Amino acid sequence: MTSPHVALTLEQMWHRVPGGTGVAAAGVARGLTEAGASVTGVAAGHRSAPALDPGVRIEHLPLPRLALYESWHRFRWPRVERATGPVDVVHATTLAIPPRSVPLVVTIHDLAFLTHPDFFTPRGVSFFMRGLALTKRDADLIVCPSQATAAHCVRQGIAEERVRVVPWGFDRRPTTPTDVDEARLRYRLERDYVMWTGTIEPRKNLRGLIRAFEGADIDGDLVLVGPEGWNEDLHDLVRPVADRVRVLGYVPGEHLGPLYAGARVFCFPSFMEGFGFPVLEAMAQGTPVITSRGTSTEEIAGDAATLVDPHDPDEIRHAIERSFGDDGVVQRAAQLGPERAARFTWDRTARGLIRVYEELT
Repeated sequence: MTSPHVALTLEQMWHRVPGGTGVAAAGVARGLTEAGASVTGVAAGHRSAPALDPGVRIEHLPLPRLALYESWHRFRWPRVERATGPVDVVHATTLAIPPRSVPLVVTIHDLAFLTHPDFFTPRGVSFFMRGLALTKRDADLIVCPSQATAAHCVRQGIAEERVRVVPWGFDRRPTTPTDVDEARLRYRLERDYVMWTGTIEPRKNLRGLIRAFEGADIDGDLVLVGPEGWNEDLHDLVRPVADRVRVLGYVPGEHLGPLYAGARVFCFPSFMEGFGFPVLEAMAQGTPVITSRGTSTEEIAGDAATLVDPHDPDEIRHAIERSFGDDGVVQRAAQLGPERAARFTWDRTARGLIRVYEELT
C-alpha cells in the first residue's frame, strides 16, 4: 500500500520560541520522511529562514502568520492545497486549523488554556478556543502525545473513537565525561546543581521550584535553561535565591546533553504538559528526574523518576534533598532512565502517525 501524501502545517518553525510544539512538529516531519512517507510542509509567507529545520520541503501560502490564522479560523480560507498541490491528508500540528478540503488530522498537545487560562494572554485563549471548536467540528481524527491529553479531550466532549494516542520521540544526544567538563567550564558551573529547562511561562511552575530550592538543605546551585516566554517575571522569581541561581537562558541544542548529564538532579514540576521532552532528555543521560504526579510527565517517566505534587513545594524540596543525599537515587536513575527513554523514538512516532493517516485514505 502506498503511503498517503500528507500536508503538515509547520508554521511554528518560524516562532520566536518554537517550544515543544515546534520540536514535536520538526521531529514528526523528519521521522515521517525517514519512514518513507510523502510529506510536504505548509506555512505562512516568510522572508526569513525558519528557526527550526524540519528536513522537508515547505511551501508557503500568500499571507503572513496572523492574517493566515485569522483567515483560516474566520473564513476557512485559503486551502492548504493552494501551496502544496494535491494531497491525501492535511495534518494540523497545532490549533491553527486549516479548512477541511481532504481528511483532516489535528494534533492537540494539551488543553492547558482551559484549566489555566490565567497562564495565557486573552488573545491566546481566544485563538485556542476557536481552534478547539473547529477541531471538534471538522477534524476526522485527533492525535494526542499522551493518554493524559487524550483523556482531557474526551472530557471536553470529543468522542473517544476520534482520538488516537501517538507519543512523540526525542532527539538523543550522546554525551561523554569530557563533554560534561567542557559544559561546566563554558557556563562556569563549579558546584553541584539542580537543573530545570523549558520556556519561561507560568504553567512550568518555576515559582514552586524556586520556593522548594530556597528551603532545600543542599550544597548546590539551581541552573535554569531556556528562553524567555510570557506572563512570568524571572528576575522577580529568583530574587530570594539570586546568589545561588544561574540563569543560562537559551543554549544551543548540542549543549543540553552535557548540561543534563552534569546535573545532580533534573527537576521539572510542571502543572501541565502535553508530553514532556525535558524529562526524556534528562533520563536519557541517566540523571535523576523529579517531575509531577498526575500529569503526562508521570506517564512518560514511568517508574524511572521521583514523582511529586507540583502544588507542594515542601514535597519538591524533600525530593531534591534526597537526590543530593542518597546515592541510591543516582544509581537507580543511571540504570532505569536510559532504558525508559529508549522506548521513545521518532520512528515509532512516524509509524503510529502513518497508521492514523491510512485509516482515512
